[in-house]
Amino acid sequence: MEKITTKLRKLLAGDDFLYMPAAYYPLCALVAQQIGLKTAYVGGYVTGGSKAVSEPLLSMSEQVNVAGEIAQSCSIPIIADAGAGFGEPLHCMRTVREFISAGVAGVHIEDQLYPKRAHYHKYVAHAIPADEFAYKIRYACRERDTKDPDFVVIVRSDTCRFEGFGEAVKRVNMGAEEGADMGLIFPTNHEEAVQAPKECAIPMVYVQSRGNRDGRPLYGNNELRDMGYKACIDAQLWLTVSFHHAKKALEEIHATGSYTGMTDAENISARQGIEDAIGLEDYYLIEEETVEEKKWGKR
Repeated sequence: MEKITTKLRKLLAGDDFLYMPAAYYPLCALVAQQIGLKTAYVGGYVTGGSKAVSEPLLSMSEQVNVAGEIAQSCSIPIIADAGAGFGEPLHCMRTVREFISAGVAGVHIEDQLYPKRAHYHKYVAHAIPADEFAYKIRYACRERDTKDPDFVVIVRSDTCRFEGFGEAVKRVNMGAEEGADMGLIFPTNHEEAVQAPKECAIPMVYVQSRGNRDGRPLYGNNELRDMGYKACIDAQLWLTVSFHHAKKALEEIHATGSYTGMTDAENISARQGIEDAIGLEDYYLIEEETVEEKKWGKR
């Protein structure tokens, strides 16, 4: 059976642009798989939000457990947010090892300090020195090469906003020299977004941050492909859409006593879709073959 990391490597080597919606529980990734998407992503923002804490408060074990549970539930490769590697170079090595053991196909590691601060969500990045970051990527890649050479390491720099586009590009290229497979930065405007794939030495991932409040540009997948990006992480889509529509539904029920946002046919279809995604028909068959006495008789 082909390793999930090998499957991801083949996707990266091919011509397809990879769209990776952020998942924070297995059904998210199963729906992505069901509609034909080839990859999904477990972000720190959605994991933290779903647990009603901030991403910087997540432990490595929490993020590994969520990503691993999702990876085990589907057959598409999962890439995970490994934050700042959860420590120094030695900690980064264990982080890579744990994600590999959990069945995750790749991670990105960033150049923020550890532990991260909640002010990160106010766009206040606290970048560690470039040479310290290079060590993290070097030893993360060393662990990858030891445990599973097909595992993908993405070097992420958050320095665009405060230290400039050139610094972010420099750090991605330093990471490439240390063995990183892909890069990720946060361009602050259209010009930087266009230039990033041209100036970085490895294939680039764009992060679609819907709802961002600093004006960072949003693009369609076709636009990103044409600009030279290999992949797009849609970092908040499922979480924000779920929150928005579930909140509106609860507000309507609270105010009126009933819910009219979906028709009976739409509810039936949605419920059937969930059951199809989790494979409920297969469970029925097993029970009918074993424990459903009325239909099959005692065995």
